[in-house]
Amino acid sequence: MINTLEKSARTVDAAIEEALKELGMSRDDVSVEILDMGKTGFLGFGAQPARVRVSYETPDPEPVKPAKPAPAPKAEKKPAPAKAEKAEKPAKADKPKAEKAEAPKAEPKPAAPAVTDENADYASIRAFLTGLLERMGVNADMEISPRDNGGINVNLTGPAMGAIIGRRGETLDAIQHLTNYVVNKDSEKHLHISVDAEAYRSKREESLTHLAEKMAEKAIKYKRSMALEPMNSYERHVIHTALQNYEGVTTSSTGVEPNRRVVVSYVRPEKPEQSKPDNKPKSREWA
Repeated sequence: MINTLEKSARTVDAAIEEALKELGMSRDDVSVEILDMGKTGFLGFGAQPARVRVSYETPDPEPVKPAKPAPAPKAEKKPAPAKAEKAEKPAKADKPKAEKAEAPKAEPKPAAPAVTDENADYASIRAFLTGLLERMGVNADMEISPRDNGGINVNLTGPAMGAIIGRRGETLDAIQHLTNYVVNKDSEKHLHISVDAEAYRSKREESLTHLAEKMAEKAIKYKRSMALEPMNSYERHVIHTALQNYEGVTTSSTGVEPNRRVVVSYVRPEKPEQSKPDNKPKSREWA
């Protein structure tokens, strides 16, 4: 289910930061649409705040199942009457018994490791991806590790990773989306899972960063906006991050999925305030 949140602030970046802080999400988890770039005004007059709309996905709520009626209490069973004690038999003469060799005591089994949320999440991810890759006919080694921001990284390696990555990583993105949906479907917490294959995402990120800088140079050179090709939310985030401190340009997203793209716009440098001319008549000096 797609939800949206609108925020206003002095700048676009400040509005995005406030929205992410309120949602408790990172830039990778959301899609940002700039509604109004805002205006700084002159000497504080005519300033307008910037407005953004942040879209994010949440699992669909499960239908509430009707509560089952409580079972009727069972009738208590009456204790069976105690049997009469058997008559004691006369004790037989004790015969000397051969001493039995003591059997070696079995060593105690080590206790099973405690099941934690992390182990359960890892097991769910491994089980789902293993079944999915088997149906795709792909053999791959799977490495699962924690992320710095609390999520989980999954890296797949093997001989046929081209089928896993797909065109521009579209198949890899679909696998990542399905994994996040299945693992978070019955969980109260939202766990972000990043699925990669042969470090494709880091290589793609380097390529996108180089592309962003190249488009920024063109925007400054020709003093106009440059629109990039349609990208998914992760790739758009890489472009925004690469140019957030690039002097002379600003970035925004336009269009709707799956044709949403980043626009790199030229920003004219602010001219320094010039001192007003003195219109008072100057006294003439007479020789």
